[in-house]
Amino acid sequence: MEARSPSAPAAGPTGWRKMCPKIILEGTRLTLKTELAFALNEHPRIVGPRRYRYHSPLVSAEWCALTNTPWGRGLINFSAEEEALALETYRTWVRLFELQRYYSWIVDRFHVSTIVYQRRATGRAPDFGWLEARLAALGFHVVFCTRRPDSFAAARAERLKVSGNPGQYDDLDVFIREQEDFRAVLRHARLPVLDVDMSEGDVVAAADRVADWLEETGGLWAT
Repeated sequence: MEARSPSAPAAGPTGWRKMCPKIILEGTRLTLKTELAFALNEHPRIVGPRRYRYHSPLVSAEWCALTNTPWGRGLINFSAEEEALALETYRTWVRLFELQRYYSWIVDRFHVSTIVYQRRATGRAPDFGWLEARLAALGFHVVFCTRRPDSFAAARAERLKVSGNPGQYDDLDVFIREQEDFRAVLRHARLPVLDVDMSEGDVVAAADRVADWLEETGGLWAT
């Protein structure tokens, strides 16, 4: 999808321009999405200079908020009887984004993850055309975190040092295949998409690349 390249807005009375990027990070597991999300959320070229540390929104569809169990179900892996609840939650999220459009939003996995999971698990997935249209109107950009197939083993070794559920990383072929599923879905996205190779694990360099891209496409400022 061709991205816009508008000029930056005029500076306000403080001399700063209002920055309100809206970023969705997508990709399979072990691609450092969350690490990159945290880096973007503190990057001065993305959220502006900070004289003290404060929190800005970092949200995720991966939260297992539909069941009262660890590693339960949520907006990505909901069951058939939970689909209406999941879709209502998506409608609530996008409405919140619309109501607070002049703020920065960074989302660690969202509707593309749902499409990929549901197609693999159930053979069907919700039509999120309505959601993408509303996200596009707000200026959301997608960062697709990828890695080379031969780098997944090293990534798993690092993750096992901290994971509370190591069994989920036993079969790396699942992630390699899923990565191609993400690629296929994002090929038809209505949102601008940047493919970022995280194979070397350099989160700082990746964050700088995202900042360059957002600046080039006008993604740092409100539409």
